[in-house]
Amino acid sequence: MSLPNLTYLYFIMTFLFCFSSCKNTTKSKIFVDKQYNENQIINLSDSLKPYIKYNKDLLAFTNATIVDGTGKALKQNQTLIIKNGIFKEMGNDADIKIPHNATTINLKGKTIIPGIVGMHNHLHIPRFPDVGDVAAKLYLASGVTTIQTCGAASPYNELELSKRIKDAKQVGPEIIPSAPFITGQGGNPNMIIPRDTEHLKDTMKHWLDQGVKWFKVYRNTNPDDLKTIIEVAHNNQAKVRGHLCSITFEEATKLGIDAIEHGLNSTSDFRTNKDYGQCNGGREYMDDLIIDSPEVKRLQQLMIDNKVFLTSTVSIYEASIPNRAFADKRTIKAMSPFLQDQYKERRASFDKQMNDSIRNNRLKRIMQFEYQYYKMGGLLCAGVDAGRHVLPGFGDQRNYELLIEAGFKTEEAIQIMTGNGAKALERQDVGTIQVGKRADFVILNGNLEKDATLIKNVETVFKKGIGYNPESILETIEEQFGKE
Repeated sequence: MSLPNLTYLYFIMTFLFCFSSCKNTTKSKIFVDKQYNENQIINLSDSLKPYIKYNKDLLAFTNATIVDGTGKALKQNQTLIIKNGIFKEMGNDADIKIPHNATTINLKGKTIIPGIVGMHNHLHIPRFPDVGDVAAKLYLASGVTTIQTCGAASPYNELELSKRIKDAKQVGPEIIPSAPFITGQGGNPNMIIPRDTEHLKDTMKHWLDQGVKWFKVYRNTNPDDLKTIIEVAHNNQAKVRGHLCSITFEEATKLGIDAIEHGLNSTSDFRTNKDYGQCNGGREYMDDLIIDSPEVKRLQQLMIDNKVFLTSTVSIYEASIPNRAFADKRTIKAMSPFLQDQYKERRASFDKQMNDSIRNNRLKRIMQFEYQYYKMGGLLCAGVDAGRHVLPGFGDQRNYELLIEAGFKTEEAIQIMTGNGAKALERQDVGTIQVGKRADFVILNGNLEKDATLIKNVETVFKKGIGYNPESILETIEEQFGKE
């Protein structure tokens, strides 16, 4: 389409928007999102204004260190040009010509990473089925620009929040919503427990009709139901993930599951005296299993061959270890008085059992399992699975530090948290910093390669080329997370 025609179409759509909203006294900014439709107009509501730091059509960042999310080595002294929310050019400072009308930002001493793609990022926590509004702010302020919720406790609210953020009426990451959890007899009564196959299929159809493309099965799901869930999902271009127990990793993989959560901690393949289709048996394997043994590698290779991705959630496991379960100041500041009191009670109990070597060793083994899976060629992603004092966004950042502790290099850990998540979601537009992709990225104040804790030093978060100030976002949620 020619430029004059585009200008004419823009004028007509702007006129229609203004006409339809003439009764609304709140004015909105308008910008073009070229990632999905060059002619699509999105209304950037006034509610977002207090959080916006940069909203320019053309931006140039110079002297940056870039970790691009592909797993390749980081690059220094880079220039990155953003135009209309898209990465347009990237290369050595000396090789890139900056457009004369670009707003130029010098990032000497700072690191750019892609926006984090959280792959186990709920909008609920235990006791609170909907913390979506505050969680969305925490996610974005922490550099998480896309989330897959991996099971919904308040599915309709989740869908509505996803739409509001997509329409730029509320601040937060892009939300890829889930259906409610599906479990089996003896499982959590707040989840879907199918009465029979017809009930299961009808329930799934309902959520498919709502536009949901992700289903999560939980610990007590029986193998026959899982087979049906996978068949219905795959016949409707949807996917299935599992926090497993009654079904082993091997059984789920052979049935065609797309993803498995929590790694070694939810592996029932090695339980002693486990009954088929039952969430039972001994967990001695958590302490005795040799991670690089042929039986473990055989299981992992089976998963890899069947393209099952594994989601790491190490930060929430760490929260159960007495000598490691400490909340930082910003976390306590964001938690409601109720959650603060809960944390104080846990800490008082933990302080009496600081020498819990069993859970420390189990964390190391969980890390080894995931490291081995990645090195064998498996698709490893990460997500926060918020709870206890592990908050949305903050827990994602902690995951990065723990991945480094597990032995991953900087570029590998970033790939797990960004590019791999996008790959699992089959998204070509996000997850890595590459020309032509959507400008979702994070500016960190410092050299991330030298200090993993700098993942928390978020200076600016860009989503669709718009830069958000994390401090402005966090100021609005003091003592709001988990408020009764």
